[in-house]
Amino acid sequence: MATISTTPGTTTAPAPIPFKQIAPWAIFGAVLAVVLLYFVGAEQGITSVFSGSNVHEFVHDGRHLLGFPCH
Repeated sequence: MATISTTPGTTTAPAPIPFKQIAPWAIFGAVLAVVLLYFVGAEQGITSVFSGSNVHEFVHDGRHLLGFPCH
């Protein structure tokens, strides 16, 4: 049986990521979340961007899963 040994105190901390590299991805994620929230929560009725009920039917189960009233 092989024995694995490590020496204590040799761990290294990961390098911090600068805010300038994180900011574009955070903004993209926030915009994507808002767009998805709009389509799941408000894409029907008077606030509808697309006519018809295709978007509504596509996100119908997600709407109920997230607690949005539907019909």
